[in-house]
Amino acid sequence: MALSPTPTITVYLPGPLRAYSGGATQLVIPARTVRAALAHLEQSQAALYRNICDETGAVRRHLNIFVNADNMRDLSGVDTPLAAGDEVTIVPAVSGG
Repeated sequence: MALSPTPTITVYLPGPLRAYSGGATQLVIPARTVRAALAHLEQSQAALYRNICDETGAVRRHLNIFVNADNMRDLSGVDTPLAAGDEVTIVPAVSGG
């Protein structure tokens, strides 16, 4: 049984990270999971990846990653599966009092 083609997803970048993506507001990449999307960014957009993930490969604490409308932390974390057309949005965490 052959594997189905890797789905193509869109990663949306917030303003502060666009400096590390050549100014791109979004990237269209192949990925089956959030982890695979991050691995793709590590290979193709190293500076961007370093600003999303720390030296251990964990998503930086001040960033949230949403798959469509859901925070990946409320799903399966970096192992959240992705389907063709999914939107992965990186959002700076907001805090205050």
